[in-house]
Amino acid sequence: MKAHLMKIHLDAEHSFSVRHDIAPHFYDHWHYHPELELVHIIKGYGRQFIGDHIHHFKANDMILLGADLPHWFRSDEKFLRKNSTLQVEAIIVHFTPECLGADFFRLPENKDLLKLFDKAQQGVRIKNQTRALVAEYMQQLVTARKSERIILLMQVLHTIAGSRQTKTVCSKGLDFHYNDREADRMNNIYQYIMKNFSREISLEQIAKVAHISPNSFCRYFKSRIKKTFSQFLMEVRIGHACKLLAETQKSIAEVCYESGFNNFSNFNRHFKSITTKTPMAHRKHYQNTE
Repeated sequence: MKAHLMKIHLDAEHSFSVRHDIAPHFYDHWHYHPELELVHIIKGYGRQFIGDHIHHFKANDMILLGADLPHWFRSDEKFLRKNSTLQVEAIIVHFTPECLGADFFRLPENKDLLKLFDKAQQGVRIKNQTRALVAEYMQQLVTARKSERIILLMQVLHTIAGSRQTKTVCSKGLDFHYNDREADRMNNIYQYIMKNFSREISLEQIAKVAHISPNSFCRYFKSRIKKTFSQFLMEVRIGHACKLLAETQKSIAEVCYESGFNNFSNFNRHFKSITTKTPMAHRKHYQNTE
């Protein structure tokens, strides 16, 4: 499964891309592209990898991703099974700051939009009433034609830029630049982790996947993800535990072992250090929220 710079295709009549995707699952690779990407998930759930951030996504989530910010929306295992009849659905907008002309977004009236593009390098999660309004505009964009497309795109960006109902997701100041070879290597690493996080993964095993020595792997991984391999693996496991606690009635002991921990006290300690809550408190909080 060769990972590469994703090419966003445009036809001759359009300066930016709008898609309404319905598919068995989301694109299953770690990838990046020079276009900014605005995604509204209508159906589907799974795990989101954006830069150095891991998050569970679900229906009605919305996020704006900056240019060349690597990401991967990995659908839940239920969607990836061979005979699955489940489908995901999303509206996705891809655009560049140059799509309306080289200097359009540099006009004085658009300075807030330039700030938004800069903020999008950390990923911007869009919530509440802002999300609802932007979702309406995006739905109209799917069938819009000619100059109406440009007007709607500007309404989308203006609404997000002026809202306080947004939150960045990645650490600030991270610099992600991959060539095809590095993207291929990172994709293989991610795929292996996601298939095997529930059991022990030794440094030798994961280094072999990356085709480098264990010592080199530690340096390589931290330089790319800005966190250690053990820290990243722990976040994947705790994220899975959060999902099981919220969505199933499995006991905390079952969640512990299914998430890759073989020590209950160790599980509780790491869970609290990452989420600031105990497993039981997380389950109660989710139930109260629902």
